[in-house]
Amino acid sequence: MSEHLTIVTGHSRGLGASLAEALLARGHTVLGLSRRAHPGLVASARGASVEEWQIDLAESEPVASRLEAWLAALEPARFETATLVNNAALLTPPGPLDKRTPQEIAAGIRVGLEAPLLLASAFVRATREWRGRRRVLSISSGLGRRGMAGQAVYCAIKAGLDNASRAMALDEAARPNGARVVSLAPGVIDTDMQIQLRNSDPDGFPDQGMFIGLKTQGQLVSAADAAARVLAYLARADFGANPVGDVRDA
Repeated sequence: MSEHLTIVTGHSRGLGASLAEALLARGHTVLGLSRRAHPGLVASARGASVEEWQIDLAESEPVASRLEAWLAALEPARFETATLVNNAALLTPPGPLDKRTPQEIAAGIRVGLEAPLLLASAFVRATREWRGRRRVLSISSGLGRRGMAGQAVYCAIKAGLDNASRAMALDEAARPNGARVVSLAPGVIDTDMQIQLRNSDPDGFPDQGMFIGLKTQGQLVSAADAAARVLAYLARADFGANPVGDVRDA
């Protein structure tokens, strides 16, 4: 076994794009799942194997079924590691919960929480008998661990990922070669979400000024740097020892 397989959701921009690019540069086999293709990812593969599915994770049941069948068709002996990175999220406008439409709330939860659970279920089931290391990494946030006005949907999603990872880690610890499971806060990244937060209405999002300050004070990390930190955490020998982590953990 010498190959590494990594599945990345939301791989077409931001942190997901930087993760997919870095993984390909390392020679990993990469499967990207996103509504849009990553511009230039296939062309940059340089001999590494890459596949992209243009799918909508708001309708995640058929995607999970497709992933399970795709994994079942692979030769497990090829892979030293198999990893699912749940990174995709839907940008829900900040503001009080009652100001969000039912469609916005439902779509955010489907993409941010329902899809990761369905994909993780399909992944661990399909790779149950694989002999290589198996890992599930969900991109969380500090807002999964504390509340913020105007961010009820986002906080609920990330808190859900954290606690689901705790429970799933307990399940997997009781199984032979169980998957290592971590919900990881990646730091404050300079992405489209930050632009949205800085441009939001302060009446509905009182912390707007803090996010403006993060940008003006140069405290945001680039997506490429954040991806490097996430991958370094993923490569740690103790990955999974704590199912809820932060890239800044020692």
